[in-house]
Amino acid sequence: MKLGARIFKTGIAIVLALYIAQWLQLPSPVFAGIAAVFAIQPNIYRSYLTVVEQIQANVIGAAIAILFVLAFGNHIIIVGLAAIIAIIILLKFKLEKSVSLALVTIIAIMEVQNDQFVQFSMIRMFNISIGVLSSFLVNLVFLPPKYETKLFSSLNQLSEEVLKWIRITSRNASESHLLKKDMAKQREKLIKIDNMFLLYKEDRTPLKKNLRAKQRKIVLYRKLILTTRRSMDILQRLNQYENELHHLNPELLRTMQDHLDCLVSYHEHLLLRFVGKAKTTETSEELFEPCMNRDEFMHMFTDEIYKDNKEELTSSIHLLHIVSSILEYGEKLEHLDHLMTSFYKYHKDDEAPEYEEE
Repeated sequence: MKLGARIFKTGIAIVLALYIAQWLQLPSPVFAGIAAVFAIQPNIYRSYLTVVEQIQANVIGAAIAILFVLAFGNHIIIVGLAAIIAIIILLKFKLEKSVSLALVTIIAIMEVQNDQFVQFSMIRMFNISIGVLSSFLVNLVFLPPKYETKLFSSLNQLSEEVLKWIRITSRNASESHLLKKDMAKQREKLIKIDNMFLLYKEDRTPLKKNLRAKQRKIVLYRKLILTTRRSMDILQRLNQYENELHHLNPELLRTMQDHLDCLVSYHEHLLLRFVGKAKTTETSEELFEPCMNRDEFMHMFTDEIYKDNKEELTSSIHLLHIVSSILEYGEKLEHLDHLMTSFYKYHKDDEAPEYEEE
């Protein structure tokens, strides 16, 4: 686990919850500190949703605990039964993320044994609410991470790795076992990028104008992630069907290599264009015209596939998989190019995507 802002926010939220509980002279302030742990979230939007859900779960847990103690007492079996009922109700109301906090509330309340049980129960419920609200306050005060900066940095790094491997693998110059290890790491990185994109998408902006600008950038990022995913598909199929490439007609293999080199350069150019390091006013199709002639590329390989005999049918199908991946990759790059042209041409007041220099 990396030492990040969330770890510090958790510690500060615990301290704040315990301090408020002690300042109010509430009994058992430790429950406020425990509750603070459950409510820390990576951004303000998720923190708001968590507070709403956990306050509801806290109230439901407290109500069930009080009813069960008044009706059946606080025997350990009754505590377990109350917990089961609470879980069923929370799942019914789609509050499954707050089940842990509700169970803490039930245990905290049902262990009280005195004549002022109801009063102590309300105090402990209030105690736990302080912990939840303390975490929300910490999330508000601490600026969230720059998700856009992290998103593009991760996406750019992953794309560079994949594109380098495509160049090498298309020439049958890669070590297969090392490539497979790297591809597994790339899939893990893509999952993290998807999560980062979700956090960036959830992050709210206070101004309506900024919100519209961000929505346009969200479309760009979504398409950029999809394009990177298609490049990973090509790499996987080049590795999976390397034997078919090895036996391919040398002239066709060279054509495929040249076409892939063009698409990879096109992708790299779009990454630079995305952050304003390349010309942004016009589409880049003229610069990468060889990549755009997909019909000619497709016909060359379909002719090769159809002339094969039945004994080589499996090899032809595998080759078709590779060609279809390359064609789809080219379409995604072209669409991304048009989206960027529209973004920079018609929305000049929008801020360019944020990034960090390595």
